[in-house]
Amino acid sequence: MVRSTVQQWRMFKAVAEHGGFHQAAEVVFKSQSSIHNAVYKMEDSLGVRLVCVENRKTSLTPAGEQLLQSINLLLSEAERMENVALNYQTGVESIINIAIDYGFPRAALYEALAAVSEEYPLTRIELMETVLSGADELLSMGKAEIAVSPFIHHLCEDICNVEFIAVAAQTHPLNQCGKELSLDDLKCYRQIVLRDSGLRKSREPVGIGSEQRWTVSHIGTSIDLLLKGLGFAWLPGHLVKPYIDSGQLSALPLSRGGLRSMMYYLNYNDTDKLGPVIRTFIGHLRYLTMNNI
Repeated sequence: MVRSTVQQWRMFKAVAEHGGFHQAAEVVFKSQSSIHNAVYKMEDSLGVRLVCVENRKTSLTPAGEQLLQSINLLLSEAERMENVALNYQTGVESIINIAIDYGFPRAALYEALAAVSEEYPLTRIELMETVLSGADELLSMGKAEIAVSPFIHHLCEDICNVEFIAVAAQTHPLNQCGKELSLDDLKCYRQIVLRDSGLRKSREPVGIGSEQRWTVSHIGTSIDLLLKGLGFAWLPGHLVKPYIDSGQLSALPLSRGGLRSMMYYLNYNDTDKLGPVIRTFIGHLRYLTMNNI
């Protein structure tokens, strides 16, 4: 059974931080006698001396110092709980769910997430990374408030254009042939494609009719396979640029089709049901993608 109260903890903390009962009374807007009574009741209920007053100087005993550390943690948690309750009262979401396709630029996404968390630090964010139809499927199932994907939902807006580049390891035969390539030249080599993460209406990965094809579920796996020289792929330029700059990957020397552009859309079911946190996130995402961040 708890023998002291949150109010007593706050008064004790004020005494410790401000150096005395009189100073604490001014800070917490209580009478000095109220502060005295709160601290002495804590000492009485806990059976240990917490504060020592000598020559009008107030200090904490070793037990008081140790208890103060725990009280700081408990008060911080109590404040967080009160803020969570206040958020519920004012309509602020306690959690937001965002489904986003792997090809969407990460720099803008991370900046938007950081910005919304700065404004609403108590709101939890669930980020669900998907491929092709996966984001819109989560939206349709009610598992996400918004979805960012290359497909149009019944309520949507353009968010950004993403460039995909045909790449392979610099040592791959396609990059060592010393001539310009056509799409037909690729058909004899292995293409690495990403599997649609949607389960209901999954779409066949885009290919060029390669005799060999490996289908993987994660973009990281695709890049690993390319770095090992095990195939070629069309991947988002923002993801492969560091590897191209380092010389590990090279854009295939295609006469046409080496670059593919894909529009990404911000999809949602009902704008009237979007809460303040998800609306703030959308605002940051719009601004950052518009300014190519």
